[in-house]
Amino acid sequence: MKIAVRYYTKTGNTKKLADEIARTVGVEAKTVDEKLSGDVDILFLGSSVYAAGVDEQVKKFIEDMDGSVGKIVNFSTAAILKSTYSQIKKIAGKMGIEVSDREYHCKGSFGFMHRGKPNAQDLKEASKFAKSFL
Repeated sequence: MKIAVRYYTKTGNTKKLADEIARTVGVEAKTVDEKLSGDVDILFLGSSVYAAGVDEQVKKFIEDMDGSVGKIVNFSTAAILKSTYSQIKKIAGKMGIEVSDREYHCKGSFGFMHRGKPNAQDLKEASKFAKSFL
């Protein structure tokens, strides 16, 4: 099974999850700046909520993918709002890419909100989540 991990982050919160998921599945986490080329069975795609939406770079990454993706598995962080799942599913759906109905989401620190998040327990849960796809 070929697996890739891509993420977008402004604060580093989503990078922490991406690195843990990548370590668990045995690949390198890369930013969405690095185009996905070639076929993958599972793409773990991480993002966060910025101004109530997914960043334009994430949208562009999905639209510019070369090769086929069997399934996107969403993971995300946010200080206030819910996950990016519905937005990722909508964007990927337009491209004909399936998105797993399972996702991993946790709070991310922002200023004084949720300091230390994602924490060690969040990373442990992210690893457990990733293992469930192997």
